[in-house]
Amino acid sequence: MAADDTRTALLVIDMQNDFVLPDGSMRVDGGLAIVPNVIKAVEVARRRGFLVIWVVREHDLLGRDVELFRRHLYADGKPKPTSKGSKGSELVDGLVIKEEDYKVVKTRFSAFFATNLHSVLLGAGINSLVVTALDYKSVTVIIDATAAATPDIHA
Repeated sequence: MAADDTRTALLVIDMQNDFVLPDGSMRVDGGLAIVPNVIKAVEVARRRGFLVIWVVREHDLLGRDVELFRRHLYADGKPKPTSKGSKGSELVDGLVIKEEDYKVVKTRFSAFFATNLHSVLLGAGINSLVVTALDYKSVTVIIDATAAATPDIHA
Protein backbone atom coordinates (compact mmCIF):
# COMPACT_ATOMS: atom_id res chain seq x y z
CA MET A 1 0.00 0.00 0.00
CA ALA A 2 1.54 3.32 -1.05
CA ALA A 3 1.36 6.37 1.20
CA ASP A 4 -1.08 9.07 0.17
CA ASP A 5 1.29 11.91 -0.70
CA THR A 6 -1.44 14.52 -0.20
CA ARG A 7 -1.62 13.43 3.45
CA THR A 8 2.14 13.81 3.95
CA ALA A 9 3.95 16.96 5.04
CA LEU A 10 7.62 17.87 4.91
CA LEU A 11 8.72 19.93 7.91
CA VAL A 12 11.75 22.11 7.20
CA ILE A 13 12.91 23.31 10.60
CA ASP A 14 15.38 26.10 11.50
CA MET A 15 17.13 26.36 8.13
CA GLN A 16 17.93 30.02 8.81
CA ASN A 17 21.16 31.98 8.40
CA ASP A 18 21.74 32.37 12.16
CA PHE A 19 21.66 28.57 12.58
CA VAL A 20 23.34 27.47 9.34
CA LEU A 21 25.99 29.94 8.21
CA PRO A 22 29.51 29.70 9.66
CA ASP A 23 29.21 33.20 11.14
CA GLY A 24 25.65 32.64 12.40
CA SER A 25 25.10 33.75 15.97
CA MET A 26 23.42 30.42 16.85
CA ARG A 27 25.36 28.22 14.39
CA VAL A 28 24.79 24.48 14.51
CA ASP A 29 27.81 22.45 13.42
CA GLY A 30 27.08 20.59 10.20
CA GLY A 31 24.15 22.80 9.25
CA LEU A 32 25.72 24.13 6.08
CA ALA A 33 26.60 20.61 4.91
CA ILE A 34 22.96 19.48 4.87
CA VAL A 35 21.59 22.43 2.86
CA PRO A 36 21.92 20.69 -0.56
CA ASN A 37 20.04 17.65 0.77
CA VAL A 38 17.32 19.84 2.28
CA ILE A 39 16.93 21.60 -1.08
CA LYS A 40 16.56 18.18 -2.77
CA ALA A 41 14.06 17.03 -0.14
CA VAL A 42 11.92 20.14 -0.72
CA GLU A 43 12.03 19.60 -4.51
CA VAL A 44 10.98 15.96 -4.18
CA ALA A 45 8.24 16.82 -1.67
CA ARG A 46 6.77 19.43 -3.98
CA ARG A 47 6.85 17.06 -6.97
CA ARG A 48 5.04 14.41 -4.95
CA GLY A 49 2.40 16.83 -3.68
CA PHE A 50 3.48 16.97 -0.03
CA LEU A 51 2.52 20.01 1.99
CA VAL A 52 5.82 21.80 2.72
CA ILE A 53 5.82 23.47 6.13
CA TRP A 54 8.63 25.85 7.03
CA VAL A 55 9.22 26.17 10.76
CA VAL A 56 11.28 29.24 11.56
CA ARG A 57 12.37 30.88 14.75
CA GLU A 58 11.66 34.61 14.93
CA HIS A 59 11.90 36.87 17.93
CA ASP A 60 10.85 40.33 18.89
CA LEU A 61 13.70 42.84 18.37
CA LEU A 62 13.76 43.58 22.10
CA GLY A 63 13.82 39.90 23.03
CA ARG A 64 10.55 40.04 24.97
CA ASP A 65 9.53 36.60 23.70
CA VAL A 66 12.92 34.93 24.25
CA GLU A 67 13.63 32.30 26.91
CA LEU A 68 15.02 33.85 30.09
CA PHE A 69 18.36 32.06 29.67
CA ARG A 70 18.85 33.75 26.27
CA ARG A 71 17.80 37.30 27.17
CA HIS A 72 21.45 38.35 27.47
CA LEU A 73 21.78 37.81 23.70
CA TYR A 74 19.32 40.65 23.13
CA ALA A 75 21.12 43.27 25.23
CA ASP A 76 21.88 46.62 23.61
CA GLY A 77 24.73 46.58 21.13
CA LYS A 78 24.65 42.83 20.58
CA PRO A 79 23.42 40.99 17.49
CA LYS A 80 19.90 39.79 18.02
CA PRO A 81 19.64 36.15 16.90
CA THR A 82 16.73 35.30 14.61
CA SER A 83 15.01 38.60 15.32
CA LYS A 84 12.13 39.32 12.97
CA GLY A 85 13.29 41.01 9.76
CA SER A 86 16.99 40.39 10.37
CA LYS A 87 19.35 38.76 7.87
CA GLY A 88 19.93 36.01 10.41
CA SER A 89 16.25 35.08 10.50
CA GLU A 90 16.09 34.60 6.72
CA LEU A 91 16.22 31.16 5.14
CA VAL A 92 19.62 30.16 3.78
CA ASP A 93 20.24 30.67 0.07
CA GLY A 94 18.55 28.06 -2.06
CA LEU A 95 15.52 27.60 0.20
CA VAL A 96 12.39 29.54 -0.73
CA ILE A 97 8.91 29.51 0.73
CA LYS A 98 6.38 29.25 -2.11
CA GLU A 99 2.77 30.40 -2.08
CA GLU A 100 1.46 26.85 -1.67
CA ASP A 101 3.74 26.22 1.33
CA TYR A 102 2.96 27.10 4.93
CA LYS A 103 5.13 28.97 7.44
CA VAL A 104 5.02 28.40 11.20
CA VAL A 105 6.83 30.85 13.47
CA LYS A 106 8.12 29.55 16.78
CA THR A 107 9.84 31.22 19.71
CA ARG A 108 10.99 28.07 21.50
CA PHE A 109 12.88 24.90 20.58
CA SER A 110 9.71 22.92 19.84
CA ALA A 111 7.79 23.47 16.62
CA PHE A 112 4.62 22.49 18.51
CA PHE A 113 4.92 24.57 21.70
CA ALA A 114 2.74 27.71 21.49
CA THR A 115 2.38 27.44 17.68
CA ASN A 116 -0.47 26.48 15.38
CA LEU A 117 1.43 23.56 13.81
CA HIS A 118 -0.82 20.89 15.28
CA SER A 119 -3.95 22.67 14.00
CA VAL A 120 -2.42 23.10 10.53
CA LEU A 121 -1.57 19.40 10.32
CA LEU A 122 -5.04 18.36 11.45
CA GLY A 123 -6.77 20.84 9.16
CA ALA A 124 -4.78 19.65 6.15
CA GLY A 125 -5.50 15.99 6.93
CA ILE A 126 -1.81 15.18 7.39
CA ASN A 127 -1.07 11.77 8.86
CA SER A 128 2.60 11.36 7.86
CA LEU A 129 5.56 13.66 8.52
CA VAL A 130 8.98 13.83 6.92
CA VAL A 131 11.37 16.01 8.92
CA THR A 132 14.48 17.97 7.96
CA ALA A 133 16.09 19.90 10.78
CA LEU A 134 19.18 20.91 12.67
CA ASP A 135 20.35 19.43 15.97
CA TYR A 136 19.03 15.96 15.17
CA LYS A 137 22.38 14.20 15.12
CA SER A 138 20.92 10.74 15.39
CA VAL A 139 17.39 9.53 14.83
CA THR A 140 16.54 5.97 15.70
CA VAL A 141 13.42 4.02 14.82
CA ILE A 142 13.08 0.67 16.52
CA ILE A 143 11.51 -1.38 13.76
CA ASP A 144 10.49 -4.26 16.00
CA ALA A 145 8.86 -1.86 18.47
CA THR A 146 6.63 -0.09 15.95
CA ALA A 147 3.57 -1.46 14.23
CA ALA A 148 1.12 -0.83 11.42
CA ALA A 149 -2.16 -2.32 10.25
CA THR A 150 -0.45 -4.18 7.39
CA PRO A 151 3.14 -5.16 6.52
CA ASP A 152 2.99 -2.93 3.42
CA ILE A 153 2.30 0.17 5.51
CA HIS A 154 5.10 -0.73 7.91
CA ALA A 155 7.70 -1.15 5.15
